[in-house]
Amino acid sequence: MRALVVLAHPLSDSLCAHLAHEAVDALRARGATVDVLDLYAEAFQPDLTAAERRLHYTTPEPGPDIVALQQRLAAAHLLVLVFPTWWFSLPAILKGWFDRVWAPKFAFEHGTPIEPLLTGLQSCLVVTTLGSPWWIDRLVMRQPVRRVLKTGLLFACAPQAKFSMLSFHAAETTDAARVEGFVGRLKKAIGRL
Repeated sequence: MRALVVLAHPLSDSLCAHLAHEAVDALRARGATVDVLDLYAEAFQPDLTAAERRLHYTTPEPGPDIVALQQRLAAAHLLVLVFPTWWFSLPAILKGWFDRVWAPKFAFEHGTPIEPLLTGLQSCLVVTTLGSPWWIDRLVMRQPVRRVLKTGLLFACAPQAKFSMLSFHAAETTDAARVEGFVGRLKKAIGRL
């Protein structure tokens, strides 16, 4: 089993970085081969270029940097995304990874309906931290990040992939006991992948 863990947080000592390391350890304990993609550490450029956009509906010609990232994603059976939710959305660097790496002819084929191409992806686990309490995310905002990732992205590109999401709410005012409890939930979620 091959797993790709994508971390999208600028601070190497952040809660997200800690959760990504815990996820990597839990995956390796299950016998998975783990590839860690730290978007900030690898200096990923999230901006979709004019050339990439012009070719979006024809035949995209990604550069070698994007092809290498596509190969890493294509090799994965499990995808674990670890990031903060900022303003009820994805960090720009992660959105750029989706825009540039999950491109036509690789992740999907244009049409009505869209044809999914990430057929090897079996599971996706999303781990996110939020400053807001659970009730704002779920009741007021109606879980926008979950909807975008599950329905907008995975349903279009990898509908066969099992989707699960763990949200660490009120993460900015947490303590060690809450972090430990969340790590326990994370390990259980990885055990079910």
